[in-house]
Amino acid sequence: MSIGSLGDVVFEASSEKVKTLRDMQRQGSARFATHEIIGKKPLREFLGPGLEKITFQIQLSASLGIEPASEMKTLRELRDKGEALEFVLGGSAVGEELWTIEDLSEDWSRINGQGTIIFANVSVTLQEYPRDTAGTAGGSGTDTTSGSEEGDGT
Repeated sequence: MSIGSLGDVVFEASSEKVKTLRDMQRQGSARFATHEIIGKKPLREFLGPGLEKITFQIQLSASLGIEPASEMKTLRELRDKGEALEFVLGGSAVGEELWTIEDLSEDWSRINGQGTIIFANVSVTLQEYPRDTAGTAGGSGTDTTSGSEEGDGT
């Protein structure tokens, strides 16, 4: 059963595979400009919302039908390409925007006698990526505001 996904990375729990996330935290802030005024306290001007961040942990275990090395490689590739991804949990998008993998931290907890990683914990940090800029970063290639592919002349 699918719990959710980050792009093509599927979080699931079934009799054959268990790949779930835990300890999810979401953080956001507001943006303000400060205007200095001689002889008075500075004034703050609201500029708009800041970009949100999400952090979570993924446990990858060979005993639960997962190949930790392969899964970590996929996550590293998505991070290194800067791909803007849809993040879905429970069938609903998390937020209105896309997300990029900003940071990964891998803890290779168990390695067998052949050097194969059999258990790992991965810390993932996502950064919000506004849809109106999709296609201008290192990877998505789709301008979701016009519905056309980048570079097709429309």
